[in-house]
Amino acid sequence: MLLRLLTAGCLSAVCLSATAQEHHDHAAPAPAQAADISVSQVWSRAMPPSAPTGAVYFLLNNGGKQDDRLIAAHTERAEKTELHTHVHEGDVMRMQQVESVAVPAGDTVQFQPGGNHVMLFGLKQPLAAGERFALTLEFEHAGEITTDVDILDQAPGAQADPHAHH
Repeated sequence: MLLRLLTAGCLSAVCLSATAQEHHDHAAPAPAQAADISVSQVWSRAMPPSAPTGAVYFLLNNGGKQDDRLIAAHTERAEKTELHTHVHEGDVMRMQQVESVAVPAGDTVQFQPGGNHVMLFGLKQPLAAGERFALTLEFEHAGEITTDVDILDQAPGAQADPHAHH
């Protein structure tokens, strides 16, 4: 009889635990969908083996109805990453670290040379053309999105100079 009571008690505990977990999963508020933010045209320029830094460029599209912000980026390829933009100070244009980049609902934000970009400091290995590496972008609402970065000799769509060999 004692064995039956112990068995019934254990089964009840397992069932209650499973039911509570199922209820918890359905009752939790839904986070902003990462699917609202899409990342495309992700690339980095190939750098000489001695280069300590690099940069990553891409397009962010917010197809959702809620404004979001890119607040950080991470990669195993570098010791440190920062969000940067270029600012004009008089006649001089220089890079400046920013805390975040707004990604308005229904809009596309471009990260490109001379504008917003992710800086890579302390490269752990050279950025060699033809290779890829993972980059995780962290958003205020959408959470983390990991994407692959293509390392290219030149910007996508850039035409090689046909007279370069002369």
